[in-house]
Amino acid sequence: MAVNAEFPQVPSYQFFKNAGSILKNPLPFHHKNFEKLGNTFRLNLGFGNSVVFSRDADFALHALRTNQKNYRKSEIQTKDLAKYVGQGLLTSEGEDWKFQRKLIQPAFHRKNLYTLLDYMVSAIDEELNRIQLDKEIDVFPIFNDLAFKVVVKSLFSDAIGSEEINRLQLITEETQKMLVKELRQPYKKWWFNLSGELKRNLALSEEARKILLRIINRRRETTTESKDLLDMLMNLTYDDGSKMTEEQLIDEILILFIAGHETTANALSFSTQLIAQHPKVQDKLYDEILQNKKANLASFDILKHSSYSECVIQESMRLFPPVYFIDRENIAEDEFKGFQVSPNTNLLFSIFEIHRSDKYWENAKQFQPERFQNDEKVSSFYFPFGAGPRKCIGNNFAMYEIILVLNRLLKDFKIIKVKDDIEILPLISLKPKNAILRFEKR
Repeated sequence: MAVNAEFPQVPSYQFFKNAGSILKNPLPFHHKNFEKLGNTFRLNLGFGNSVVFSRDADFALHALRTNQKNYRKSEIQTKDLAKYVGQGLLTSEGEDWKFQRKLIQPAFHRKNLYTLLDYMVSAIDEELNRIQLDKEIDVFPIFNDLAFKVVVKSLFSDAIGSEEINRLQLITEETQKMLVKELRQPYKKWWFNLSGELKRNLALSEEARKILLRIINRRRETTTESKDLLDMLMNLTYDDGSKMTEEQLIDEILILFIAGHETTANALSFSTQLIAQHPKVQDKLYDEILQNKKANLASFDILKHSSYSECVIQESMRLFPPVYFIDRENIAEDEFKGFQVSPNTNLLFSIFEIHRSDKYWENAKQFQPERFQNDEKVSSFYFPFGAGPRKCIGNNFAMYEIILVLNRLLKDFKIIKVKDDIEILPLISLKPKNAILRFEKR
């Protein structure tokens, strides 16, 4: 290969020709191009715009870890998402991001997360009581509500009413739907503005900020220590002794809503479907949970004694990674494996393709939790929470929550398969579609 070669190209007419199917599910279109053109290709979007797609794990590590200083998040997050949720950890860049990461990191240390376990368990118990026995149900709405309530409880404990919770959840979901439309139909930007659809969604975001401000002000008026995430965030101090501004605090809370609930709901929905399809895995999980029950372990001890549960979750997120694409943009010109990467190239790394590649995984399409139990070295091609300095700060929070849900669920119920296939709905995150299961009392 010649040095500074150009990436293989997908012409813009192919993009417009397949626009309808891409809006519904872009993964088959991208997979077809990967199979035809190789592990990295450029998709021309028309009007001088293009995106480089890659399923090369080495390229992903190059951008996320090895040469990460030359790669920033693309406008998908720093501009498109930021207009709805502000400049929090997920959407900020450069020194602003470093400043905030250093400040917030301690709140997500394991010892601090342990103080939130009671809030987690309370929300989990409340939502799982909604499960109806011996009836076919779509589990995603239950897990979606559960994950949102866990974030809310962990953030605000009892300082928020049910009406505020419901409104924040609706706003979060509506603005994400709007963002998906903007990203997949960039040629309709004029219409989103002219029709007022964009303006309506931005007004929803502003309403969410006002709700959060009311909650923060109520907290300031109380003298009771709650030991929830809001308390932790409000009490964090920069090196000069100052604290987060009101606007910054709201930005970070909005990011926690986005990043902290939907991806967890997705992972739970996919995990339970896979568990239902593999009775031996379910039996092994139940044995581990039963041992924990007999030992009468506290929540934080359950987390320490749930190694197989963790393997099941990791394998589920391999096959169905909630964050199925990671975006980056290089600052200066770069070169990778002979290819020229011009400055400001938009890059999307397909975690979905990397996690299902026979190049990196033995029996890649099969559900085998034991591959993680055997301490397989996967750090170079496993990215459920990203990689490098910008790896998701809430990875432990998510794992703790999912382990506790599975522990509570399988302790009381047997999960029964209803359908053979697992359907997906790729939006901002990889969501399940028609996640129908049946539960029997143990």
